[in-house]
Amino acid sequence: MKMGYFGVLILLGLVGFIGLVEGQLKMGYYAQSCPKAEEIVQQFAHKHISNAPTLAAPLIRMVFHDCFVRGCDASVLLNFTTASGNQTEKVAVPNQTLRGFGFIDSIKSLLEAECPGVVSCADVLNLAARDAVVTIGGPYWEVPTGRRDGSISNATEALNNIPPPTSNLSSLLTFFGRQGLDLKDLVILSGAHTIGISHCPSFTNRLYNFTGQGFGQDPSLDSEYATNLKARKCPNPKDNTTIVEMDPGSFRTFDLDYYKLLLKRRGLFQSDAALTTGVTSKAFVTGLVNGPLENFFDEFGRAMVKMTQIGVLTGSAGEVRKHCAFVN
Repeated sequence: MKMGYFGVLILLGLVGFIGLVEGQLKMGYYAQSCPKAEEIVQQFAHKHISNAPTLAAPLIRMVFHDCFVRGCDASVLLNFTTASGNQTEKVAVPNQTLRGFGFIDSIKSLLEAECPGVVSCADVLNLAARDAVVTIGGPYWEVPTGRRDGSISNATEALNNIPPPTSNLSSLLTFFGRQGLDLKDLVILSGAHTIGISHCPSFTNRLYNFTGQGFGQDPSLDSEYATNLKARKCPNPKDNTTIVEMDPGSFRTFDLDYYKLLLKRRGLFQSDAALTTGVTSKAFVTGLVNGPLENFFDEFGRAMVKMTQIGVLTGSAGEVRKHCAFVN
């Protein structure tokens, strides 16, 4: 496929950004210490995601939830209590529906057999998420490696730093701004919801209790869509078992339909709908809808590279965990 001028600019920007962080992370970090590391991750992801494509979305979500708390240090993978007795990020409400921990543990076991104590869980998570997305036909992006694993994981920090689905645009910008991410990053990274699913309690306040007084429907939500959600998906607003597609009819395909739904007032979360409440953010959404798919892919890759540099531990900081759920 011939790359357009816009795509060339994005690629050059991506290369430049990677160059800026090369002192921290770099491409091919394990080329000498564990030459087969990235191949092992890729082969495992391709084999298993091909059979379970819906796992790609949870893996991307796990990266997002990890990086927004203490940086991209795999602290989200630590088990329910630490040596100090503190509850870890896994216990926090935003993380109670995370999936894919066993997937990461399986890859880590293969890498420990190949190169004991070399490849960090933080790098495994980032490589696995990228390879899972590529396996389902989504965008490819370079993953500089060399991250080290953190030893601190705190449930309260997760609750305070991961934006809830009820966030408005101002709140979202605050959460993202703390991490050095901007409005464009917010719009682009939200596009991961094109392959996402949710459960009723995350959005039924928009259907049954938008006023906060036990009644009322969100007027910004398309009424036909709301009626369908009430009747077919969430007649019980507390139902935490029913799966609700964030991109109905296309939730297994990494495409632009999520953004098209936003312009039709059919974003599932308040935080989705919020992207159309600002002039600039709505312009970004409209531009993506009117542009070719490869522009979204390029932008998503750029934003992922940027996000996965947040607060990384490198060099002698942190450790390389032998098991991702426990500190050494």
